[in-house]
Amino acid sequence: MSDLTRKQLEVLAFIRRFMDSDGLPPTRGEIADGLGLKNRQGIDQHLRALASKGAIELVPGISRGIRLREEFVAEPAGAARASALSLPLLGRIAAGAPILATSHIEEHVTVDASLFKPHADFLLRVRGDSMKDADILDHDLLAVHQTSQVRSGEIVVARLVDEDEATVKYYQRQGHIVRLEPANAAYRPIEIDLREQELSIEGLAVGVIRTSLSRVR
Repeated sequence: MSDLTRKQLEVLAFIRRFMDSDGLPPTRGEIADGLGLKNRQGIDQHLRALASKGAIELVPGISRGIRLREEFVAEPAGAARASALSLPLLGRIAAGAPILATSHIEEHVTVDASLFKPHADFLLRVRGDSMKDADILDHDLLAVHQTSQVRSGEIVVARLVDEDEATVKYYQRQGHIVRLEPANAAYRPIEIDLREQELSIEGLAVGVIRTSLSRVR
C-alpha cells in the first residue's frame, strides 16, 4: 500500500470515527461538513485516492458506499501519531440545536490525533475561571469526546435544555439530583433536580489546548 498523505489520513480517521459512533459510513457531504471543507469534489478525489491505495472500497451508486478494508477498521499502530484531525471549534450553542450544528462552528483547528484518548470530537472555548483549579483556564480550548455516558467525578460539558451556553464542570449524581461542581472555591455548584429540569450531557472533557502559550491556527 502506498503511503497516505496527511489529508488522506485525516479523511480516513474521520470515516473510522463516524462509523464507530454512528454504525454506518458517512456520506460525502458529512465528510465535507465534518472536516470543514467547502469543495465536495475534493472529497471524491481523496476517497478515490484512498481506494486506489487499498485503504477503503467504494461501492458505486450508494450514498454511503464506503467500506473500510479489514486491516483499517482499527487504528493502525503508529497511525495516530502520524495523522491529524480537523476539529470544529464551537462558539455559543443555540438552544435546542444539536451540539455540532454548523451554526455553532466558529472555525476548524488541526491537532495531532494522538493527543486525546478517547478521541476528541470537538473543541469548546473556555470562558471564565470556574475550573481553574482543574487547570482549565479562561480562553483554553477544551477537547471534548461527544457522549452522554459519563460517571460521577468526571469533567463534562453540560447544558440545561433551552439555554444557549454550555458549562464545563465536575459531574456528580445521586438519584435524580445532579450537581455540577466548579473547581474554584469562588463559585457555587449548580444543582439540578432531573424531575423538574432537563439536563443535556454534551460530552466528556479529554484534554486542553492552552492558547495563551501558543496561538492555535
